[in-house]
Order: sequence, then C-alpha cells, then structure tokens
Amino acid sequence: MRTTIFQILKAVLAAVLCSLVFVLIFTVIIQLFSLPATVVKPVNQVFKIIAILAGGLIFIRGDKGLIKGVIHGVVSVIATLLLFGLISMSLSVSWLFLIDLLIGAVAGAVSGIIAVNIKKNV
Repeated sequence: MRTTIFQILKAVLAAVLCSLVFVLIFTVIIQLFSLPATVVKPVNQVFKIIAILAGGLIFIRGDKGLIKGVIHGVVSVIATLLLFGLISMSLSVSWLFLIDLLIGAVAGAVSGIIAVNIKKNV
C-alpha cells in the first residue's frame, strides 16, 4: 500500500512539474510569436495530457496500472489546477473542470496500463 501511494505521488509530482515546464516554455513562445489567445486552452490541454502520460510511464510499476493511473490522472489535474490558480492568484472551477478530470483520468489510465505492461516485459 505504501509503495502504491509513493508511486502515485511521484507520478503526480512529475506530471505537475512537466506541466509547469511546458507552460513556461509556451509562455515564452507566445511572447515571441504573438500567438492568438484561442490557442492557449487547446495547447495547455495537450501539455496536461503529455505530462500525465509521462508521469505515469516513469513512476507507475507493479500491478493495478489502471487504478493507479486513474488516481494519478485525477490527482494530477487537481494539483495543476491548484498550482496554476495559486500562481495566477485566481481559482475558478466550472463545469469544464469535470471534462479536465475525465481527460486526466483517461490519460492516467492509459499511462498506468502501458507502464505496468512495459515494466513486466523489460
């Protein structure tokens, strides 16, 4: 149980850090190339998915990859919402947050399933 919790926490931390790095890099790109504001949300969603996949693939091991992955994805979405809300000094939750949670859960589930199956074969 303890190992499972640490795996999930490490995966969440990796996902949050990856999201933060992606967003910082994207912010620089927006400033350099004057991209329209309409690109921000879709690109951030892609970054969030990639970050969740990366965190799960790196840190989830053993068995029950689906369950670990779903938990990791949901907690990662919540943690990034709280972090970016803290950074921007505004926290707003709408019905779109439920879609974010669902996407995070699916991305986490996929990463968890792949991670446990790759680790068994290596």
